[in-house]
Amino acid sequence: MRVGIVGYGNLGKSVEQLVKLQPDMELSAIFSRRSKLDTDTRVLPVAEFGQYKDEIDVAILCLGSATDIPEQAPEFAKYVPTVDTYDNHRDIPRHRKAMDEVAREHNTVSIVSTGWDPGMFSLNRAMAEAILPNAQQHTFWGPGLSQGHSDAVRRIEGVAKGVQYTIPAPDALDRARRGETEGLDGKSAHKRVVYIVPEDGADTAAIEHTIRTMPDYFVGYEVEVNFIDDATFVREHSGMPHGGHVITTGGVGENHQLVEYTLELSSNPDFTGAVAVAYARAAARLAEDGKSGAFTVLEVPPYLLSPVALDDLIARDV
Repeated sequence: MRVGIVGYGNLGKSVEQLVKLQPDMELSAIFSRRSKLDTDTRVLPVAEFGQYKDEIDVAILCLGSATDIPEQAPEFAKYVPTVDTYDNHRDIPRHRKAMDEVAREHNTVSIVSTGWDPGMFSLNRAMAEAILPNAQQHTFWGPGLSQGHSDAVRRIEGVAKGVQYTIPAPDALDRARRGETEGLDGKSAHKRVVYIVPEDGADTAAIEHTIRTMPDYFVGYEVEVNFIDDATFVREHSGMPHGGHVITTGGVGENHQLVEYTLELSSNPDFTGAVAVAYARAAARLAEDGKSGAFTVLEVPPYLLSPVALDDLIARDV
């Protein structure tokens, strides 16, 4: 299947390398606003995307969640099946509805909000809660760098460079594993730590205020904002680790059951990209089967993600 990549930041670069490793995929082009990229893949103007729809079986949208995906993704879905990594949890129902309307109108497929959370964590939350009676469930993010939150921070006026780390409280993890969930919620169980390199002359007080009052991303959390120089940023904040836990407890009577799904990721973009690539395979297959509309990871049969034939998967894994 022929894959197009839209956007060439950290995620786009990871997806490019991951597609090259797939036995059933080939890269058609990278679409970017920039005319020159450090890549051997064909680079085309993103404004001309529609002209190349017959050369693409699926497009992976490697765009930011803060503004790019909500504003731009519906346009790409008019032409070919798409996959995105939209990660604003509260807004996913609206995003799915918007993409569904476009995809149905133009007879394409859009798989939205892939990645690890939303994505792999979403699947585990649904499965574990369905299986365990009286389920108590908590999701912990980090310690690690959040691409979506970091992208939102970098868009603030006066920010030259920025990253945001999410750090879970160790005592909260232990309480969740014991099923002691009273008063435990996502915002109280995490801290958000931000490192900013301000532009020369930037109003750092205004930057910090914008961060602390940003809805959906920082409001309600304990937030720490640090302003550092460029050399410190390059030395200490160039990596992109992340991970987290979905912890579900439940059972009947005194029988305590624990289901825990854990990710330890040395590269957030590589793993997020790997999930998007797998769902790109599924999107192309759904479209080939005549389906249309928008889908979340909860709605896609798992076998569609694999390059292995279904009969072989059943013989090997069931």
